[in-house]
Amino acid sequence: MAAQGHHKGLDAHGYIEREGSPARVPYAFGPVVAAARDRVLDVFGTRLDSAYLYGSIPRGTARVGRSDLDLLLSLRDEPTDADRTDARAFGAALDKEFAEIDGVGTLLFSRERLLSDLETHDLGWFVACLCTPLLGEDLAGHLPRYRPDTLLARETNGDLALLLPRWRERIAAAADTDEARRPLVRSMSRHLVRTGFTLVMPRWNGWTSDLGEMAEAFGAYYPERAADMRNAAARGYGPTGEQAVLRAYTDDLGPWLAAEYARVHGIKAPRP
Repeated sequence: MAAQGHHKGLDAHGYIEREGSPARVPYAFGPVVAAARDRVLDVFGTRLDSAYLYGSIPRGTARVGRSDLDLLLSLRDEPTDADRTDARAFGAALDKEFAEIDGVGTLLFSRERLLSDLETHDLGWFVACLCTPLLGEDLAGHLPRYRPDTLLARETNGDLALLLPRWRERIAAAADTDEARRPLVRSMSRHLVRTGFTLVMPRWNGWTSDLGEMAEAFGAYYPERAADMRNAAARGYGPTGEQAVLRAYTDDLGPWLAAEYARVHGIKAPRP
């Protein structure tokens, strides 16, 4: 899917447009979205500040039986372990009931954190540009407009070097099967492609969430790594479970990308 808007996902003034909309939700996913909206209220009640969809479903690119349902919930207080347990149970029940989706992912944050200065160009941007309102007040009204600049690049993906040791731990802890490694390949492939894209985003001057388009934009500036990024984009959509792929990510592509990112944009501001 090509970037939307006047130019590469930007509006006429050069700001990143919100990419999703309720009107773009494919008909087949309407019932699961409606059920999610109702059950989120049942689970969190008055503690819920607002709820959002993000990902392929509100972008209109979801594939029946293969795409997951992605939600972000803003709570009036900091999420607790019990909240996370409830969110996992809620997601598992939806996934079991609706064959149209392949998994449910729910992000939980407090309203205060989403609107904090520290998160303005990370979680705040995510809410304002990549999330589609489902319930409650839209926090985008409290956030600025965003351009695809180096500040946004640094604060969204300038922490890859910190993630790589955690990735190695997850790989080591996973069962030695293709089935166990496939979700790791999928998530790490997507993260690397998005990081590669935001590395070049200010020069490309636009926004897209399409992994293939991200990889092509990256490859125009780093042709020596273009094939690596195209392969990662393909695995982000159709992952394999090869150990060699994960090893290449953590020992080659990942470290190179982290170093180049730090050189070009700097390192993301530390989080508590």
